[in-house]
Amino acid sequence: MSKGKKSKKPFDINNMTPEEQLKFEIAEELGLGSKVLENGWKSLTSKESGRIGGMITKRKREMQKTGTGQG
Repeated sequence: MSKGKKSKKPFDINNMTPEEQLKFEIAEELGLGSKVLENGWKSLTSKESGRIGGMITKRKREMQKTGTGQG
């Protein structure tokens, strides 16, 4: 068995979980959607990833306050 790097899993925009949909939606809002589609999530800088994570947290809190959240 090979102990090399994991193979790059292609990003499938048509087969995403609700969590992945939210993450990609926010990435698009920040102008990062095409970068993710072309090169995957690992191509983002830590600053870009942090902004996405912060906005996901903010959205989830807002959803919980209004009772429309899933989690």
